[in-house]
Amino acid sequence: MKPPFTYLEFFAGGGMARLGLGDSWRRALANDIDSQKCAAYRANFGGDGLVEGDIAEIGASVVPGERPDLMWGSFPCQDLSLAGLRGGIKAKRSGLFYAFERIARELHAEGRAPKMIALENVTGLLTSDGGNDFAAVAGALAALDYRVSALVLDAADFTPQSRPRLFILGFANDTAPPTSNEPSKKTAPHALISAVANLDDETRKRFVWLAPAPRRIRNASLGDIIDWNAEDWRTRKETRALIAMMSPVQRSRLDALVKSGARRAGAGFRRTRIENGETVQRFEARFDGVAGCLRTPAGGSSRQIIVAVDKGAVRTRLMSPREAARLMGLPEDYMLPASTTAALKLCGDGVCVPVVSWLAGAVFEPALAPAWSSYAVNAA
Repeated sequence: MKPPFTYLEFFAGGGMARLGLGDSWRRALANDIDSQKCAAYRANFGGDGLVEGDIAEIGASVVPGERPDLMWGSFPCQDLSLAGLRGGIKAKRSGLFYAFERIARELHAEGRAPKMIALENVTGLLTSDGGNDFAAVAGALAALDYRVSALVLDAADFTPQSRPRLFILGFANDTAPPTSNEPSKKTAPHALISAVANLDDETRKRFVWLAPAPRRIRNASLGDIIDWNAEDWRTRKETRALIAMMSPVQRSRLDALVKSGARRAGAGFRRTRIENGETVQRFEARFDGVAGCLRTPAGGSSRQIIVAVDKGAVRTRLMSPREAARLMGLPEDYMLPASTTAALKLCGDGVCVPVVSWLAGAVFEPALAPAWSSYAVNAA
């Protein structure tokens, strides 16, 4: 028996949306341009239905079958991220949203408009170009006759990683998403409420708030997922040099942990700061059991550093690809690229698997099968 729901997975990466949707969903098409990510996709799922290539060069003709239930797109964030140059949605990489939107329009013209559209990106999209970029995405969905919604979900509710992400959703008129008259305090931060308030009248008329909000179900801390017995710890000299880059406040917190004899794992990044008018490099770590947001390994400063405190000693090393995969909710048997850089890029560019699982169970499936709505919302 075939799974009841079908989906298209654009900007598919290593297939994290596929894993999150699970066995109730059948992929009709997957697409990505990155050869190493596509190789990982094939290694884990096979190559059937995977189209490797530039989304700007394909059209609705590659989409098989009838009307899909869901069209997913985790489009590039580099031009929207606060860590990037913020060229906005008109820039080269994040502007690939318009290739995604074009395919949706073509499907609409053929009578195969997806019942739902889901777009995932960084929360910087809410403020990019003064909110105009968010308005452009929401407006594009509304122009295709979708009811529009948006919510911010943080991977920290599911895995030990702080990773807030914006999800912009479109629902066709024959779906029944679980809605609310008011935004949820859990999923609608001030930036989202402000962005919605600034939508044009026609788009705002089609905007709905969603009722479900996730409870924190994370049952692991950073210390539970790192490899304490790894062999690539840095030398004592290198670790002392890194600790010396901490601010006095951070250093005092670390000293207190060491003195307590506690076993605690932290994670941090090198950052450039301006202090007293001078540029200084700092190492900033957190020890609350949650890692910072994974990034792609574009440079040395983007690699997250593990700080392990145990029995009064401190060790440091770079986070491994497998540890990054665990933070993204990937199963242990998921086959990562052999290259460290490629594996970290796959994880840093991906969507957290259990976040997608929550969306599937609390939003997508109830919208497609209204009789399930009460159960799905209560179970969330």
